[in-house]
Amino acid sequence: MKQNISLVDPEEEVVKAIRHLSDEDVKMALSVQATLRHSLSSSLRNRGFLEIPPVMVSPLTDPLNHPVSDPRISCYGGEMWLTKSMIFHKQIAVQKLGRIYIMSPNIRLETSDKAETGRHLYEFTQVDVEALEWTRDQSMDLAENLIIEAVRAVREENRKEMEAFGRDISDFRKGFRRISYLDASREYGDEFEKSLSADAKEPVWLVDIPLQAREFYDREREDTPGILMDMDLIWPEGFQEGLSGGEREYDYGRILERIGKKGQNPETFKWFLAAAKQGMKGSSGFGIGVERFTRYLCGLKHAGMATAFPKIPGRISL
Repeated sequence: MKQNISLVDPEEEVVKAIRHLSDEDVKMALSVQATLRHSLSSSLRNRGFLEIPPVMVSPLTDPLNHPVSDPRISCYGGEMWLTKSMIFHKQIAVQKLGRIYIMSPNIRLETSDKAETGRHLYEFTQVDVEALEWTRDQSMDLAENLIIEAVRAVREENRKEMEAFGRDISDFRKGFRRISYLDASREYGDEFEKSLSADAKEPVWLVDIPLQAREFYDREREDTPGILMDMDLIWPEGFQEGLSGGEREYDYGRILERIGKKGQNPETFKWFLAAAKQGMKGSSGFGIGVERFTRYLCGLKHAGMATAFPKIPGRISL
């Protein structure tokens, strides 16, 4: 995804940025997103969650399970990563803070082919949530409540915008449908997420994700080795994945074992391993993609319409 910055015309890009900010659909989407952010934050605070500041650079960040360029900076005689997600920081923080959330900016330098999906940005925000000694079911229950309350808030506060977008999203019912990763794959084939989303009328939980399809840090089912206590929330109408989470692995020996199973180098995660050596309790949590949630609510073609300065994979932008 290399692009020669010397070939980018700043004047042309600024004109594009101004045109984007002048777009009435963008303005309306940002208004909807403001309501969305406020609702999610208020709902979490009302449930005893503490907002903590985001971490932007660190010697430790999410390895992810798909190819991205690794954004690093050199400083103080070493290297730091730009945050791809705060997964490890969340797990460490809840050990002392109990229940937390972060409006977390993430940098993921996706491959250029992701530009056309409509879902990918290489700079985006997710509401990162984590709770100590919670199960996956508790996290899923919380996520459903947050989503239902946010949709209700948008319906009440952004009626004009939703009418302009031609969107009439009914209040969702608690207890979203669940389907296992393997069952979805058998039912829909290789592109099961896309097909599952296209068929759905309400959000659907994709659960029990195989180890090879995910990162090392989520907990394996005790009754089914190789299957993780993970979940993704799939938006309906073809908008696909909008939330990801699960229960976390916290035992030092099991973390080392899982890193080995993924064929990764423990040295890469020495900071997290040092924390695990101190002793950790289990936790569970998730991240909700703010731009993707906005895109779904407004029926937008691309998530870039849900942010003021969109970063589309493959392009250098303001």
